[in-house]
Amino acid sequence: MKVQSAMFKVQNLFGALMVCLGLSLSAPAFCDSLFFEDEPIQDGLPVFEMSKTFADIYEKLDSVKWGGKSINVAIEGLENLNKNAHIAATDERVVLVWGDDIVGNYTRPAARDWNGFGEITTALILKLRALDPSLRGVSESELYKLAVDGLMRGVDERGRYVFSRAAEITEDGRILTSVGINGVRDARGNFRVHGVFKGSTADAAGVRVGDLISAINGVPVSQMGDLELESAMDGFNSGTVKMKLITPSGNRDVVLRRATIVLADADIVHRASADTNILEIVIHNISNGAVAIVNEALARYPNLDGVVLDLRSANGDDERAAAKLAGLFIGREPIMRIAQTAYEEVEVVPGSDAVTNAPVVVLMSDMTRGTAEAIAAAFYENERGVLVGTPTAGLARIATKIDLENGGALELMNKSVKTGSGREIDGRGVFPIVCLSNIRSAQQQNAFFLNVINDSFNAQDFNKRTDVDAADIRRGCPKITSGADEDTLSAAVAAQILTDKKIYNRLIME
Repeated sequence: MKVQSAMFKVQNLFGALMVCLGLSLSAPAFCDSLFFEDEPIQDGLPVFEMSKTFADIYEKLDSVKWGGKSINVAIEGLENLNKNAHIAATDERVVLVWGDDIVGNYTRPAARDWNGFGEITTALILKLRALDPSLRGVSESELYKLAVDGLMRGVDERGRYVFSRAAEITEDGRILTSVGINGVRDARGNFRVHGVFKGSTADAAGVRVGDLISAINGVPVSQMGDLELESAMDGFNSGTVKMKLITPSGNRDVVLRRATIVLADADIVHRASADTNILEIVIHNISNGAVAIVNEALARYPNLDGVVLDLRSANGDDERAAAKLAGLFIGREPIMRIAQTAYEEVEVVPGSDAVTNAPVVVLMSDMTRGTAEAIAAAFYENERGVLVGTPTAGLARIATKIDLENGGALELMNKSVKTGSGREIDGRGVFPIVCLSNIRSAQQQNAFFLNVINDSFNAQDFNKRTDVDAADIRRGCPKITSGADEDTLSAAVAAQILTDKKIYNRLIME
């Protein structure tokens, strides 16, 4: 093929690629590399280094079970970076369509040619970066995260890429995560603030709950994709974010800097009075750190009337940490089983005895996920705690971690979690004995507990009713839409159960 450099090197977008392949659907051309060796940096990105990283990713993914999915699925997942992009990977070509135009058309490498797949992936990213201003504005580490998250969403919707910690620190000097704002889009596409992290830059700048964010860095929020919005709010690296706020007192601009927000994996609240001595344990992440916090709290408060174990927002994929946490209350009983294939299961059992025999109420919701679901089920199966709340998420999987040569790692959520007795949780969930969404008022609470005491408590245990569809159970016990209502109900019901042994024992027997 005759080289016409002036024609093919268009605005630094894959001059070498164009020379080798062109942009037509004609017979595939061949080239040893999509990039020139004397141009290792294109559009600010180290193309050979990036290609090597993606080659390593594909090769490592090939070593684990993809659930029947092929490498095509991963490559096509890059279209998650922008809603205007569509990628089709066939046995012969990899084609990128932007809107109605073909903007990239590459010869598919031979099977297991990981370097070839890595270069095509880098080529696609450069194309997308040239067409999408928001991708040009992110750092190299953030671009890696977005790209590999897109790939992983094709393979596993809950898989993720963990960027190299060393690379994060080298690039920015510290790990930075958020401007400190939570919220949702409104009907017009603006972002309404629902929460501000105390001590965050948003808090210091006076951003308040109810404020609307109409533009970020000069771009209307209504025109930003979800990934763009997330990247502005949160990320691996620091960054300055200019926001236009619509507030009750008028419009104003604020400039925020993403900064580190450190959250403990567990919080402890000791509620003691003349009549009660209750320990409230709020778990955010099932980890060894959470185990240490809970163990220390149980040692500090040994003579408890009861424990409220709040798993309503708990998540985790560390089965050993989950076993340790549940073991503090249950002891050496099977906590869960890990199934990677249909023929192989590993039983997970704590290695030490329980440290408390205090009655336990386990709070759960649709945000209880991963190994937290197995912990809730373990309390139920061992008659060690009363399950209160609404059904868990049914997303009980843990990750296979795949280390990469760049210091990062992939987490592929390909291991299903079952209960200690072998019941399915993933895709189904764990169901409460006391459904909070069916108790709306103090009068209903009183009537409910009176029925329990009078032995006329006719609740069905849907954890044993595998013949009932999980969706039907969730419709009968829906999630609570008001957080204030859920907190009030949880506190009142848990206290009543823990302070009345007759009620506690009857509910445990259910």
